[in-house]
Amino acid sequence: MKKIFPLLVLSAIAGFVHADLASYLPEAKLKNANLATFNVGAGITQQIGHLNAEWVNPYGIAYAKAGFFINGDNEPAGQIGFRYPVVLTGKDHNGYYLGVYGGSLRSKATRSGDKVAYGGGADLSFVWLNKERISTLSVGLGVGSEIHDGQATVLERKPLLQIAYSLSLGL
Repeated sequence: MKKIFPLLVLSAIAGFVHADLASYLPEAKLKNANLATFNVGAGITQQIGHLNAEWVNPYGIAYAKAGFFINGDNEPAGQIGFRYPVVLTGKDHNGYYLGVYGGSLRSKATRSGDKVAYGGGADLSFVWLNKERISTLSVGLGVGSEIHDGQATVLERKPLLQIAYSLSLGL
């Protein structure tokens, strides 16, 4: 009994904690939706031309973008993010989604070559979503790292407006 008692207490506490946390979990607004789970496509995000992969799950849309900056020496760039449906408009699963993202934000030429500023931010998107495709137009605000060239600061850390559009087709 001495060996099993701590295990019973631990399992009881875990049950209470799970029940308490369950009320804080977000609502699964895309549950039981007839949507393609995986989607691939292309788009443009500020200075980045990219290919993207998107995963639709009951809680929203997770995505990864990989591409190149279209300015300068075409440095590689990428971002990852997640969008949660806030207001659905009733037709298919179209509506406003609130998201977070992180990765490459901007590129700047320096004397020692192009340098990339990394950071993250939040965005508000309108998503056109059905079983064949995902089309997203988003406006975000993020903050990236500073870029230095020797002792001089070439690009300061300040808020950056990010506008993006992508189109993905279901697999």
